[in-house]
Amino acid sequence: MIGRIDAAAKRLNLDPSIHKTLRTPRRSLIVTFPVKMDNGEVEVFTGYRVQYNYVKGPSKGGIRYHPDVTLEEITALAGLMALKCAVVDVPFGGAKGGVACDPKKMSMGELERLTRRYTYMILPLIGPEQDIPAPDVNTDSQTMSWIMDTYSMLRGYTVQGVVTGKPVELGGSKGRATSTGRGIAYVAEEMLRTLGMDVNGTAVCVQGFGNVGMNVAKFLHEDGCKIVGITDVTGGLFNPGGIDVPNLALHAGRNKMIRGFSGGEFVPDHVEANRRLLTMKTDVLIPAALENQIAESNASDVKARLIVEGANGPITRGADVILNKKGVHVVPDILANSGGVIVSYFEWVQDIQAYLWSEQEVNARLKDLMTAAFAQVREFADKHEVTLREAAYMLAVNKMAEITRLRGIFP
Repeated sequence: MIGRIDAAAKRLNLDPSIHKTLRTPRRSLIVTFPVKMDNGEVEVFTGYRVQYNYVKGPSKGGIRYHPDVTLEEITALAGLMALKCAVVDVPFGGAKGGVACDPKKMSMGELERLTRRYTYMILPLIGPEQDIPAPDVNTDSQTMSWIMDTYSMLRGYTVQGVVTGKPVELGGSKGRATSTGRGIAYVAEEMLRTLGMDVNGTAVCVQGFGNVGMNVAKFLHEDGCKIVGITDVTGGLFNPGGIDVPNLALHAGRNKMIRGFSGGEFVPDHVEANRRLLTMKTDVLIPAALENQIAESNASDVKARLIVEGANGPITRGADVILNKKGVHVVPDILANSGGVIVSYFEWVQDIQAYLWSEQEVNARLKDLMTAAFAQVREFADKHEVTLREAAYMLAVNKMAEITRLRGIFP
C-alpha cells in the first residue's frame, strides 16, 4: 500500500512534506485485555485500532477477529480505507481495527465479552464524529450491536451512529448487506460498456462465494451475464452454459458451501479449482476471496479480458505489471469494492439525521456514486495514459493532499 502511495506521489510530483504526512498513520492504539472464558479461565487478548488519516472527516473502517491480526496488517488496511473513501468522494478518513483471536473456537458468550471489553479499551478513539467501526473478517451485525450497546451504556444514552453494519432494527441501513457485491456489479458493467462489450451473455468467473462473491454473482446473473465458474473453500463449480446462481445461493445458504450442488462440473480440490478458475478463458474474472491470488507465478496464465477486484489486494504488484503487458484490464479494489463503505456512509447519515431511507433510494444513491467515481477514474486514466489502478491511487492521493494543503499544519 505504501509503495502505491509513493508511486502515485511521484507521478503527481507531490510536495514532499505532504507526501510524508500521507504515508504514515495518525494514531495507532494497541490494547491488551482479559476475558473470562466459559470454562472459568481468563485469557488475555491483544487488540488494535489504527486511524490512518482523518483530514476528510471521521475515520471509518472495519474490525476483524482473526488469529493472524497484527499491527502491520491493520495499519495497511487502514491506509487502504483512507484511499478508498477518497476515490469515491465519501467524507471519511481511513481506520481499521482487530483482535488477535480465533472466533471459530469461541462461544457466543465469549465473543460478546471479548467485543464489549475491546470496545471499552478503544473507547477514547471511537464515536460518531471521530471514528466509526464496521464489520470485517469474522465480525457481523451482531458484533456491531454489542459495540453500539457498550458505547451507549457508557455514554448513558443510545448512540446509533457509533458503528455501521448494524441490524436495521438498531439503525442499520437497508441494502447494506448486499452493497459491496452490488457496487462491484455496477462498475463491472460500466467497464464492459467502456470496452464495447455487451453485458448480456458475458462470461464471468467468481472466486469466493461468501457475502461479496455471492451477491456480485447474483446481480450480474440478473442483468444477463453468464456465470461460468464459482469457487469456495470446498471446491469449484464450472458450467460453460451458465450456473443457476439463484438456486446455488439457496443451496449455499442452507449448507454453508457450494459442494453438493448438481448444476455443473464440481472440482472438490479447492486448490485445483482456484487454479482452473483463475486461468480459464472468460470475459470477466472477479477475485472476491483472499489477497495475493494472482501473483507473478500465475499472472501470465490469466486469460480473462477484464478483472474486477472484489477482494482487497487479490493481485500482487508484480502480477499487475504482467497483466498490464498482456492487455488485461483491471478495475482496482479501492474503486471496485467500495460499495460497502459508501452504504456505511449512508447508514451513518441516516443515524445522525434519525431518518431511514428506502432500499430503492439507497441502491440508487449507491449507483450514482459508484458510476461517477468510475467515470472520474477512467477519464483520469485516459488523460494521463496510466492504468485504472494508477489513476485511482493518483486521484485518491491528490484529493487527500489538496485537503491537507488547505487545512495546513497545526499549530
